Amino acid sequence: MVRDIHEWFAWFVIASNGVAGVWALVAHRNHRARSPMLWRWTTVAQLSIVVEVFLGVAGTRTAGPEVTSIHMFYGFIAMASTVLIYSYRQQLEEWRYLLYGFGGLFLMGLGIRALFLVPAAG
Repeated sequence: MVRDIHEWFAWFVIASNGVAGVWALVAHRNHRARSPMLWRWTTVAQLSIVVEVFLGVAGTRTAGPEVTSIHMFYGFIAMASTVLIYSYRQQLEEWRYLLYGFGGLFLMGLGIRALFLVPAAG
């Protein structure tokens, strides 16, 4: 059951970070797209990565699925990347929309890559 939730939630992580990334890139050029809701959405999207990693660890511990180590590596890299993006927000204040835009798309890409590294069930 945890593995199923982990698999479903992966799509939320991918989509939410993609939307956050595109929204931030649009906000870089268009001031009307800048709103507090962008930062709330980005926060939810990036925190969902942490939830996804914990779901994956729980799924591995309870069900013992055969998961490749590279799949787990991508999950932990996504979590570490989230921390790095957040930690550079002050230093790159002038470029924060680009930081979060490309960062969100990068996180989306890591999620897609990790999703396709899972062995087929069955």
